[in-house]
Amino acid sequence: MPKKIENARELLLQEAKRLLNEEGYGKLTMRSVANACGLGVGTAYNYFPSKNTLVASVMLEDWRYCLEKMRGCSSVGMERLSFVYTCLGEFLTAYQTLFCDEGAKASYNSSAADFHKPLRSQLAEVIFPVCEEQFLSEFLAESILRWIVEGVPFETLQPLFYKLINKNEGDISL
Repeated sequence: MPKKIENARELLLQEAKRLLNEEGYGKLTMRSVANACGLGVGTAYNYFPSKNTLVASVMLEDWRYCLEKMRGCSSVGMERLSFVYTCLGEFLTAYQTLFCDEGAKASYNSSAADFHKPLRSQLAEVIFPVCEEQFLSEFLAESILRWIVEGVPFETLQPLFYKLINKNEGDISL
């Protein structure tokens, strides 16, 4: 009878995150993660059918934490947008090396669109209380994703956000 390993999934995620941070995507293998956990590689594959699934699961755990933090924000208006922007910046920083890794990019480019729409919808849900319009919350979510990746500071965007959420008419260019 095979032995049952307590918290094997969590252990694999924890070690994968550590190895990802220390050695990078290119050196991370299912075997290296399993070995670091003291598990057989077959056991690792029982939980995660591929390296990409494992890495996506690591990121998903952190994204869920980030999302819950943003959902728990009691601030309103510009303070809420600033908090969301800061949380996203922290998430991006935590995975900066992964986002810049050519091997990871090549691996995830084909499925990026599948992840993008739910991500934007989740952000729009968090932003909705600021503007109370579905289209505007989706627009802001998409824009924030783009600007955070490009490294645009929140302070630069504040006048635009202010005009959008306060429905001021006129030019909204930066």
